Amino acid sequence: MKIGTYVKESFNELVYKVTWPTWKELQSSALVVMIASIIISLAIFLMDMVFKNSMDFIYSLFY
Repeated sequence: MKIGTYVKESFNELVYKVTWPTWKELQSSALVVMIASIIISLAIFLMDMVFKNSMDFIYSLFY
């Protein structure tokens, strides 16, 4: 009985109380996330390359 009540209340809340974003808002949000992901991945790539090159330099001093 409790599970049925839970499902009914959840359905009613999702249908009548939740404000869903419009298609345009979803596209805008997805674009922001994609651009941010690309920028962050490039920053991590650059930091990784700097670290790799600096470690290669340090190791070359000892070998």
